[in-house]
Amino acid sequence: MTTISSVWQQFTLAHLVPARWRAGSLLYHCSGSLRNWRQGSWLMQWAEPLGLLLMCILFGLGPFVGTALIGVMLLACAGFWGLITLCDDPSATAFTPIHLLVLLYWGVATVATAFSPVKEAALTGLIKLTLYLLLFVFMARILRSPRLRSWFITFYLHVVLVVSVYGLRQWFFGVDALATWVDPTSAQSDLTRVYSYLGNPNLLAGYLLPAIAFSLGAVFAWQGWLPKALAVTMVLVNSACLVLTFSRGGWLGFIGLSFSFGILLLYWMSRYFSPFWQRWALPVGVGGLAAAMVVAILILPPLRDRAASMFAGRSDSSNNFRINVWTAVLKMIRDRPILGIGPGNNAFNKVYPLYMQPRFSALSAYSVVLEILVETGIIGLTTFLWLLTVTFNQAVIGLRHLRATNNPQGFWLIAATVSLVGMLTHGLVDTVWYRPQVNTLWWLMMAMIASFYQRPEDQGLGTLMELDR
Repeated sequence: MTTISSVWQQFTLAHLVPARWRAGSLLYHCSGSLRNWRQGSWLMQWAEPLGLLLMCILFGLGPFVGTALIGVMLLACAGFWGLITLCDDPSATAFTPIHLLVLLYWGVATVATAFSPVKEAALTGLIKLTLYLLLFVFMARILRSPRLRSWFITFYLHVVLVVSVYGLRQWFFGVDALATWVDPTSAQSDLTRVYSYLGNPNLLAGYLLPAIAFSLGAVFAWQGWLPKALAVTMVLVNSACLVLTFSRGGWLGFIGLSFSFGILLLYWMSRYFSPFWQRWALPVGVGGLAAAMVVAILILPPLRDRAASMFAGRSDSSNNFRINVWTAVLKMIRDRPILGIGPGNNAFNKVYPLYMQPRFSALSAYSVVLEILVETGIIGLTTFLWLLTVTFNQAVIGLRHLRATNNPQGFWLIAATVSLVGMLTHGLVDTVWYRPQVNTLWWLMMAMIASFYQRPEDQGLGTLMELDR
């Protein structure tokens, strides 16, 4: 068992010592080159609050504006991160195992771009990916402050509440579909699917998943009855809005998120349980949640019909469309299995028409796993899975530490972790993950987990394999 634990810790980089890496890194020696200027600059004394302000602008405008303005904000965040890094004391430079795997994934994407059959299109995708990854390191730096982290989460939840309320308004007062989102030959042909300000119900569902997780976390993290009542309201409004998108992938993500949140919440609270409930709390809680979801599907006809369409095979037009796209994408992967065609939707749009079946044009692979495979091949998918493993392991290490000290910040770590689970579950059958409104949230969750990083000497040797102890 000791050998297995040692191998696991090596695989997940649990004992990585960033200081050793920094000592031999050329990039590291660039950090701190302007720290003397920062000490005399009034503006840079407020660097972290200004960084938080940039984050608030980005996520505050995200659901209401086009991708071009979001791109401008990504550039601003990247530039400000560069300035902070040059002004930071080198010993304060944030570098975690998650950062290392993100850097490795970017390297694989760069190599895939170099070998892409459509290099110019792939380069555009690499630039976009680079901006997202720079956003990740920027947010991981700013969110290290528990106070700034809590302020940002409060702001973010209020923005999403506005989006959800408008979505519920569309349900009650009706709204015209902007595209053919429901099979016109099915029993749900007249179904209203809300999309709020995002213009697409599947995109709205992906956008709401992290908000549901964080509003659940707020129920436990916020102090006082009034804040808790607000958090409960946010849970109900956000959940109802997601359900009314009638996004089947969003529903699957919601289920995955709910179950994982329940498991981690029971783990957090289990030390207060009697021996009986320490054994039975998890099966009772998970079973009760599953029963509630089944009853809701059975007694509500719209939910029942929509859920049944998941198993309709090719007789449902949406299913049939995805199956045909997946078939073509698998052929693309077969022809370039190692490094794929290069990152980005532009590269996909150049190559996919050579493989698509007539009348089944698509802008993506409609599956995050297949999209990563087609863009960066087996090497890219392996690196991405390694990144996820390291990230979840770091989340568990941080959660063990916060649980030991009964730090309410642990609820934000739980929320970020289960958000990844929900978004990944949704991503199995859709690729709204690549839209800026959702992709920025994905890297926010990654940055949130990285911001809780515990140095090896402070970890108590906690790992994912020790969660049940």
